[in-house]
Amino acid sequence: MWQEQDNQLIREFTFNDFSEAFSFMTRVALLAEKMDHHPWWSNVYNQVTIKLSTHDAGNIVTDKDRQLAAAIDKL
Repeated sequence: MWQEQDNQLIREFTFNDFSEAFSFMTRVALLAEKMDHHPWWSNVYNQVTIKLSTHDAGNIVTDKDRQLAAAIDKL
């Protein structure tokens, strides 16, 4: 579940292994590129953390972030 905190939408994902996590990140990367809205994220083994905010709007959560979060949820 996405949580709004510190002017960001944040969600942590856990997968079975690194390969699944990296595969997910690849799908998110293609989606983000298509939407021209790129996340801050980190990955350690099977865990991926994504943080979304809109830099052009002063690093706050906007509709672009909510749309990308909803699209990520559909993956």
